[in-house]
Amino acid sequence: MTSALERPPPPEPSRPAPGPRTALHVLRQRHFAPYFAGNALSASGTWFQNLAAALFVYRHTHSPFLLGVLNFAQFVPVLLLAPWAGSAADRYDRRRLLLVSQSVATLLSATLGILALAGAASVQVVIVFALGLGVVSAFSAPAQQALVSSLVAPDHLQSAIALNSMTFNIARAAGPTAAAGAIAAFGIPVAFLINSGSYLLFVGGLVLIRPRAQRRTREARLRESLALLRREPRLVFLLLVVLAAGFGSDPVNTESPALAHAFGHHDTFAGLIVGAFGAGAVTAAFLVAGRAGSPKLTVATLTLLGGAMIGFAVAPSLAVGFAFLFAAGFGYLASNTRATTQLQLGVDETQRGRIMALWSIAFLGLRPLASLADGAIAGAIGVRPAAVALAAPALATAAVIWLRLRSLAGASSDRPTRPR
Repeated sequence: MTSALERPPPPEPSRPAPGPRTALHVLRQRHFAPYFAGNALSASGTWFQNLAAALFVYRHTHSPFLLGVLNFAQFVPVLLLAPWAGSAADRYDRRRLLLVSQSVATLLSATLGILALAGAASVQVVIVFALGLGVVSAFSAPAQQALVSSLVAPDHLQSAIALNSMTFNIARAAGPTAAAGAIAAFGIPVAFLINSGSYLLFVGGLVLIRPRAQRRTREARLRESLALLRREPRLVFLLLVVLAAGFGSDPVNTESPALAHAFGHHDTFAGLIVGAFGAGAVTAAFLVAGRAGSPKLTVATLTLLGGAMIGFAVAPSLAVGFAFLFAAGFGYLASNTRATTQLQLGVDETQRGRIMALWSIAFLGLRPLASLADGAIAGAIGVRPAAVALAAPALATAAVIWLRLRSLAGASSDRPTRPR
């Protein structure tokens, strides 16, 4: 009998060979291209927001712990609101839900920018607005992930999911570097306003697309998806991979200004730190787009993520650290994309919003815990030891999967052969 870990996903229709050529073909499709471009630009704008908020808090307090609090405020709504957000993505039109959420985010970010320009923003105000944008993210994340399936043909779905994941990492590669330059030239308030404009670009992309009709459900309860996890333990392993990858990447997202100082550079080098990680992730996205992978490959990519983050933490210089960050970004994206793709392909269309709400909890909702742990460790013993500590879940998850695979292989070889 095959195990939950080794059991393949449900049969899929035949599809073109995966890889860069298929990815480029999907990027040219009529309804996917505007969505992809708008989402990538909006995600890049989010990095303007994130970096500006982190620099604002760090410059006013020089507290790694408050950087953790800032990220906690940004991501805790995803954890608390997941039951309602996932249900909303299955019960209501996902495109309209995104149009509303992105419009609200536009107003929030613009208001923060105006307050900062007027000198009325404080650390507390920035954290409160991060909380507000987190509420928006809680409702938009499941809908964004689930909408992809209605924008492309079924035989291109796996590549489209991988490319959708890539938007965040294109943003991670380009956004922080551009944000650092904008902040250095024009100041933190302008970065908040740029983020506001980026949400409008995503709204424009959503206006241009026409998704296929969505199969909705009247009663979309999250507990039904939890029951699905009990029936399909393979999905639990996939969520665990997403969670471990998120924890491993957290020091780059949360403590980048403090990491820049630890390497002896100005805090605006935080943008380059995040950008190097994102460059590795984008490279991985083009190489893994549409590829199913295997549990053994997931072990390798999680190990790469954890090992490279430790290498970055102990690197003698930031120049050497960039190489480790690139490798860590590659391992992060390869691990997360395979898990995310298999999650979406492993459930029915009517449950996709709720299963992606669980994905949101693993990917974003538990990030507050990672951010607080990151900030607490950094404040107590240093930001580099914190990066080592946060790499542990990725390495531990890789070890658990590897040991499970070895156990199953041993059980299979020990099973007696029936006489013919």
